Order: sequence, then structure tokens, then C-alpha cells
Amino acid sequence: MNSVDVAIEESAEDAPPAERITRFVHSVLETMQIDGWELSVVLCGDQQMQNLNREFRDKDESTDVLSFSQLEGVNPPSNNSATLYAGDVVICLPHARRNALQFEVDAEDELKRLIVHGVLHLAGFDHNDNSADQPMLTEQERILLQLKGEQLL
Repeated sequence: MNSVDVAIEESAEDAPPAERITRFVHSVLETMQIDGWELSVVLCGDQQMQNLNREFRDKDESTDVLSFSQLEGVNPPSNNSATLYAGDVVICLPHARRNALQFEVDAEDELKRLIVHGVLHLAGFDHNDNSADQPMLTEQERILLQLKGEQLL
């Protein structure tokens, strides 16, 4: 069984209810056939994201999503009752809204995309660029298509 903790910072105005984020993340993990993970999702504002991006990536600007995996070099649990702390996904809600406008997509769809993207990074996926033929991004779109009916907002 997976465990998902959602934190919504005050700076993440008009965030969807934490319960919906939790439910969606559980669906993502189920679609990825992942069991026994514990992870957190944090929705924040631009300043907090800029601070994290500066501290961990040496980039003094906000970004849409950061993932902090705790799984590198860790063996999966040896039994089904053990839980493995996978890490944290941090999403900048204002940046997600700007992305939605820029890419002319629904804000809810963009938030879902960022959640899936962050979870894939926790699972060890990576990409060299944002071209659609990157295996991680292909997997991201497959998951999103499978979960199209899920609602966040």
C-alpha cells in the first residue's frame, strides 16, 4: 500500500483540495504498478520554488516542478508490508498556471502533468530535453491518457 502526504503552502493560492491530489497520486502509482511507496507532494508559490531551485540546482529562478528522490541506490522492500520513502515532489502552482497559458492547455491538465512528471523522476526516469520522443515523456503521456477522467479542480 502506498502512502501520500500532501502539503499546500499558503503561497499556493486556489490550490485544489489535498484529498484530490492524494487520490490522483494514488492512481498514478497504481498505473505505474508501484506499491509500498511513501511520498509527499508540496504545492507552493514562486518564492519558495525559487529558493529551492537556487539551493539544489544553482538556478536563481522559479520552476514548475522539482523532485527529490530518496531511492537512488536503495533496494526495494523485501516484503509487501514494508514501506519505502520515495521522496518529495514540489510543484509551483503559479508556474503551473503560467505553463497552462503558454502551452494553451487546461490548468488542471498541466497540474496533472507536473504531478506525473515528478513521480516519474522519483521512480528514476529522466530526460535530456522536452522533446516528445523522450521515453520518460512518452510514459508521462501514456499515464495521463489512462487517467484522463480523474479530476483535481
